[in-house]
Amino acid sequence: MPDVASSPRRLVLRAAAATAVAAPALWLGARAQPAGARRLTPAQTEGPFYPDRLPADQDGDLLRNGTLRYGGGQPAWVEGRVSDLDGRPVAGAQVEIWQCDEGGRYHHSGDGNRADPAFQGFGRVTVGADGAWRFRTIRPVPYTGRTPHIHFKVKLGGRELLTTQLYVEGDAGNARDGLWRRLSAEDRAAVTVPFVPGSDGLQARFPIVVAA
Repeated sequence: MPDVASSPRRLVLRAAAATAVAAPALWLGARAQPAGARRLTPAQTEGPFYPDRLPADQDGDLLRNGTLRYGGGQPAWVEGRVSDLDGRPVAGAQVEIWQCDEGGRYHHSGDGNRADPAFQGFGRVTVGADGAWRFRTIRPVPYTGRTPHIHFKVKLGGRELLTTQLYVEGDAGNARDGLWRRLSAEDRAAVTVPFVPGSDGLQARFPIVVAA
């Protein structure tokens, strides 16, 4: 009597079942997904007020300029992570921010150098192996012709990877701002973030994706 377990038909079915079970092991997870799941953070203009003279104090706390402490505005933590399109942290990148004080003034000769001296106005941090960065500053405020925003620049070594701006989600001035309006819906979503109450002031998260 022929061995049913070793019949040609049973062998074919067994091989097909083994292939079906083994197939998922060949799937490479996120790397196998279509490109485009992550988007580059859109670039925006540097604007006229990138510091023409960097402050002596350039750390990540804009509410302390040397020995001076700034008491204006709404204190906020702004933080995020610098990564590439594959989700890998860009270790060693420098993140810079600059913004106006509560009165809408920049530390810049083109703005009359009228910003509050206690407000540092510019900060720079170098990210670690995890790509994380954090600044202590104020919720950005509007000034003539502009909605609230914070300027960002990302550098790696001698290369400038990105210059962009962060906007406040839900701010009424966004729809009147020419730079914000020119962004696509997807790009607006990438650079417009909520400032939410936290245990130590407002909190905002701004992930940055660059072509490293």
